[in-house]
Amino acid sequence: MNTLIISGGNVDTEFLNKTINNFSYDNIIAVDKGLESLYLLKILPNHIVGDFDSVNKDIINFYLDKNIQIHKYNPEKDYTDTDIAIKLAINLNSTNITVLGATGTRIDHTLANIHILCDCLENQINCELIDPNNKIYLIDSNKKIENRHSYGKYISLIPLTSTVNGVTLKGFKYPLQDYTLKIGESLGISNELSNDVATIELKEGILIVIESKD
Repeated sequence: MNTLIISGGNVDTEFLNKTINNFSYDNIIAVDKGLESLYLLKILPNHIVGDFDSVNKDIINFYLDKNIQIHKYNPEKDYTDTDIAIKLAINLNSTNITVLGATGTRIDHTLANIHILCDCLENQINCELIDPNNKIYLIDSNKKIENRHSYGKYISLIPLTSTVNGVTLKGFKYPLQDYTLKIGESLGISNELSNDVATIELKEGILIVIESKD
């Protein structure tokens, strides 16, 4: 089951429209201000999640009688709206989750959204944060990247855990062999694919993988 989440960060409506038209989603979850982007495109989500402290009230009222499940929370809560939406997607038995609007000017939210991906990783659910320039996901086991399907020219690997042991990179411009990546070093930034298929191997730990176009 494929689920698309539109969060309240920066959302390019043209990019959102292209994403929805190019892929098939079983569920669309709008998160607070992310609902405004769907409204502009005249798209009905299956679920609306949030405390609704930042979304236009007229837009909320428009969706009230559309037979959409609305999950409203108190603004003073323990989890962010995006976190709640991802938990909802997991409970819906999603196998793949794509999140738009998870990046933007609020760096604290962007960092938190990357960390929230751990929930999906633990449940063996593929989850990606995407915007027009980046695709972000976590890995804790070996990963193949095909050049023709790569999101962008650059591949960056950043440790999420304090260390990531046994990192081996094959098919990259800058290879590694059984290396230990540690938090605080920038060695894994801005690598590039050199083969049609590249592999990231690791023995222990969690890596943030960022495929970037610029």
